[in-house]
Amino acid sequence: MTEPRYLIAALGALIAGPAAADCGPTPGPCILDDGEYHIALPDSPAEGPVPAILYLHGAGSHGAAVMRNTGLVDSVTDRGYALIAPTGSRGFGSGEGRLWAFIPDFGDGRDETDFLARVSADAGARFGIDPDRTMLSGFSAGGFMVTYIACDTPDAFPAYAPIAGGFWRPHPDRCAGPVKLHHTHGWTDATVPLEGRYLRNGQWQQGDIFAGLEIFRASNACPTETADSFDMTEPFWRRSWTVCADGSALELALHPGGHMIPPGWADMAIDWFEAHMPES
Repeated sequence: MTEPRYLIAALGALIAGPAAADCGPTPGPCILDDGEYHIALPDSPAEGPVPAILYLHGAGSHGAAVMRNTGLVDSVTDRGYALIAPTGSRGFGSGEGRLWAFIPDFGDGRDETDFLARVSADAGARFGIDPDRTMLSGFSAGGFMVTYIACDTPDAFPAYAPIAGGFWRPHPDRCAGPVKLHHTHGWTDATVPLEGRYLRNGQWQQGDIFAGLEIFRASNACPTETADSFDMTEPFWRRSWTVCADGSALELALHPGGHMIPPGWADMAIDWFEAHMPES
């Protein structure tokens, strides 16, 4: 579940991202008491507070590696959004690889929800990021973390966009309340299959993505299991539940690829986010 190379950036992933911001006199991450984050700002931000995607890396990666993924960074900053890339709290593998503490079975660790709220606040104070237009997203293990935060504390962020990551078993019985959530997944994903899979000889089990969507439908008070809106704009097959609780939104976007961030994801996710934000 390591960080994928965004397909359109395969040849340029090691080039520095646009408008990469430093938090000190030398290049480096923004440091908090118990963690760090990197940030890339749009070259020509609109007047006023800057919208952002707060993006959580996959297992074995870290915030600095996200910044080297120029395809992802460019696709977000070209839309006038900042990309904020914090680093997970738990070690994973050798070297600098990190993981998010998204389930209690991982043992005591940082309160990731509290940490990410402080990252958002710090980015607001340093760079003028708008917390009311900051969507929490993440890939793979980062997507797991996003899904749990969306379920446990749906009001922590305005909206959530996990990629290739849902719940682990046992699934939660319910979520804390209605939520705006956009889930993207690959049809041929074998690392985080749609049906889930066992890990570590059965020690852990990834959950079923469709069962997770059922939990979110119940939390959003959707009257039927069946989606009421469909879109097949390539490469995405999109199913949406729109006739649900006020202030909620739920969409599943499938693509034919595997464990990856598909080309076009940022535009799709940002369009969805903007369509479901209250008018200012």
